[in-house]
Amino acid sequence: MSAQTDTPGPDWVDAREQALLDQAIEMAPAIGWNARLVARAGAAIGLTRGDLELLVPGGARDLAALLSRRHDAMAMEALKATPADTLKIRQRIRAGVCARMEAGAAHIEATRRCAGFLSLPGQHALGLRLAWESADLIWRWAGDRATDENHYSKRSILSGILIPALTLRWFDGREAAEAFVDARIENVMAFEKWKAGRDFDAPVRRLTNALAALRFGSGKAQPEA
Repeated sequence: MSAQTDTPGPDWVDAREQALLDQAIEMAPAIGWNARLVARAGAAIGLTRGDLELLVPGGARDLAALLSRRHDAMAMEALKATPADTLKIRQRIRAGVCARMEAGAAHIEATRRCAGFLSLPGQHALGLRLAWESADLIWRWAGDRATDENHYSKRSILSGILIPALTLRWFDGREAAEAFVDARIENVMAFEKWKAGRDFDAPVRRLTNALAALRFGSGKAQPEA
């Protein structure tokens, strides 16, 4: 079926996207991650230019997103064997990050080419968005249900761990990547422990009391509660 002659259904779109990605994974080590890869992978599985415009209008960018989301799905599938509620929170995050690293390592040469593409100046925002998606999935698997600012801070922090961890896994190997992950998780847990012992609202209360004293003429600020 061609995009130029019919309106494909969602099953056709999904099947063709995955077939295109399969072919791109096979060809990327020799071609790189670029527009030429999209065109040649599409031609290899019989897609027309119209088909490619429908499936990956963003070209190599859309193909990179397909690869990242496949690796996300692979990681989530692997994590089904590890019930999150049997682990401490730091163990959950470590398991999630390691599962995501190993999912990408299943297509290591293509993943390296894709990582190189995402490191280009014009692709940084896409790389950050895909890392955020991965971090969100890991936190959800870990049982996070936060809807306040913690929802965003947790994913931002984990994205900041994921990007260098994945890069280390692709180019320096599993041992270096896991050592990095362990160290960063330890840093984050130490920071959270330190933060829990601090009253960050105290300066605001002092300012509020001082302003209240000036407004109502009490001569001195009220003591903190």
